Amino acid sequence: MEKVEVNQKQCISCGACTSVCPTEALYFDKDYKIKYDSSKCTNCGACVKVCPVRAIKKI
Repeated sequence: MEKVEVNQKQCISCGACTSVCPTEALYFDKDYKIKYDSSKCTNCGACVKVCPVRAIKKI
């Protein structure tokens, strides 16, 4: 089964992924860094399509 992976070194924390995530699996922490909760993810792939730096991929 595919899952989503966020490359934190590549991520610029722009928030594009958080705006399209239907389950809020991607969210900002208190320091405005993107965090990922795999237990909430449905692997829809919306975040992969909108990431401007391609820091999110399906593996």
